Amino acid sequence: MSVTVPRAPHAPEGLQSKSPALPAPRFRLRRVLSRSPMHLVLIVIGVIWAVPVIGLLVTSFRTTGAVATSGWWTELTHPAFTPENYRGAATFMDLGAAAVNSLAIAVPATVGAVIVSAVAAYALARMPFRGRLPILLLVIALQVTPPQLTLVPVLRLFNTIGLTGSTPAVWLYQIGFTIPFGVFLLYGFFASVPAELLEAAALDGAGEFTIFRRIVLPTATPVLAALAMLQFIWSWNDLLTPLLFLGGGSENAPFTVQIAGLLQATGEGQETLAAAALLSVLLPLTVLLLLQRYFVRGILGGAVKG
Repeated sequence: MSVTVPRAPHAPEGLQSKSPALPAPRFRLRRVLSRSPMHLVLIVIGVIWAVPVIGLLVTSFRTTGAVATSGWWTELTHPAFTPENYRGAATFMDLGAAAVNSLAIAVPATVGAVIVSAVAAYALARMPFRGRLPILLLVIALQVTPPQLTLVPVLRLFNTIGLTGSTPAVWLYQIGFTIPFGVFLLYGFFASVPAELLEAAALDGAGEFTIFRRIVLPTATPVLAALAMLQFIWSWNDLLTPLLFLGGGSENAPFTVQIAGLLQATGEGQETLAAAALLSVLLPLTVLLLLQRYFVRGILGGAVKG
């Protein structure tokens, strides 16, 4: 004889997997509290980064006597600002020539670094050939090489071939030391491009260069923009390389070299140097603000994909 065990009645289908939901205000409060430590850390980092910039800005408007007797933070309670420091910086420096020289260095160095890094990263990521992995590891390992170790040998080489004192010498040096980082940043993105997409283009008759130019590069715009932004800002702010390969009194001297010469040649004080420094960072700061969203997307794309 069989015994039939009665089954428990089924709950309505929409109620089987639902757990009690938290009230909306309590859920929002918990979410805010869980993110508070992260927000606090970001605020602290932001303040640490902002304080030197604020100090530079305030110093650029202070008088010589105030700079000699008190710190810049005292101006926040007893302000005594003057625009004469900017007039002094414009008097002792040729701002137009300095800007043109800086652009003549930064723009070609940026374009060259992006192009060479993109071609090298694509070849290492998508084109099979013998020795590809050792070359990739070697390129990535070159990131740990301090540029200062190569200054003397490269300077001797440029002296031998007659490049010292010319702007192309700065281009070659800056591009050469950006390529390892550029390849490292772009390699992960190029390796993540779906192989089916490239194979379909090849079946349609597209060559390797066409695939690279019309399919791969447009999809990598954020990563390329991030690399271009980093290279432009580094090249614009670089002092050691132009000072060594161009010389301190060269007519091709960029902003950084002229600001360094402002202190050595004229003995100007902190207030004039601060004004000159702020004038020199206006363009890269504008570029950074305009391309900020591409920078964030590009860094995440190059780091996460792969």
